[in-house]
Amino acid sequence: MEEGSLEAVNSSEGVAPKGQLKALQKQIRELERLLGKKTLENEILQDALRLAQEKKLISRQAWSKKGGTQ
Repeated sequence: MEEGSLEAVNSSEGVAPKGQLKALQKQIRELERLLGKKTLENEILQDALRLAQEKKLISRQAWSKKGGTQ
């Protein structure tokens, strides 16, 4: 198709420039990629926080057994 051609998104919508449609699809892919990256970062940080809290709890228990105060 020609660069200035138009493409219908679906039958109930109007016609949009094909270049605009491709640009929006590219933007959606990029946003989905970033969302996946941030989701992974969030999961890693949640695991790190959980581990840190567990170690802190273990450390407090070991300290109290040695006669220290909490």
